Amino acid sequence: MRYPLHDPLARTVKLLEHYGVSCVVDVGANDGGFASAIRALGYRGQIISFEPLNAPFRSLSRLAKADGAWEVMQCAVGDSKSQMTMHVSGNSGLSSSILPMLKAHTDVAPNSTYVGTETVGQERLDDLLPERNIGPESRMFLKVDVQGYERAVLDGASRLFADRTIIGLQMELSLVPLYEGAMTYREALDRAEGLGMTLMGLDPVFTDPRSGQLLQADAVFFHDESLVSRQRHEIGDEK
Repeated sequence: MRYPLHDPLARTVKLLEHYGVSCVVDVGANDGGFASAIRALGYRGQIISFEPLNAPFRSLSRLAKADGAWEVMQCAVGDSKSQMTMHVSGNSGLSSSILPMLKAHTDVAPNSTYVGTETVGQERLDDLLPERNIGPESRMFLKVDVQGYERAVLDGASRLFADRTIIGLQMELSLVPLYEGAMTYREALDRAEGLGMTLMGLDPVFTDPRSGQLLQADAVFFHDESLVSRQRHEIGDEK
């Protein structure tokens, strides 16, 4: 099937191809919707999906079982190895988070209200990914869908960013506060820029149906390698 590039996810898959991504790290995989969608759009590389909650993980495992290049792990991803309490949302877990949900979220989407909790194990990507069966020249794309918990995920992957193993990143930008203590969209943009990444895609994902106000968007970033080369050249000239 052919997908036109006005489809945001098709554009993301095009970027994966353009930048030679060999491994997609799918944090907050839920039931595997993102990973199965990029497969349908032509991505054939390795996928490692992380999902902490029991019910979504069972669905994720069934979906990945027939795919030899798709590995799944049941754990939360953050900045420490620890046990965490995760709030389970009523909308099939899609809005579940370690962070408390704010009224601004439940006012817009009442079905996202928390209905319970689960104790989940948390790990750091800096510890987990080097243990996987990944080649030393792997080029990773990190997709983060953790409902406000992005800061902890990025903090736990600092080495992978520093050595440029992770060359691309997708995370949600919250234009209004939806979770207590969550990263703001300005902080997220500054964080990505600080990692040497350039914004290359935006996709609106959560809108207030009452007003039409955009509340969240998925942002895709990649290292602009031509810019990195120019900067290195300029540093060499200065020396």
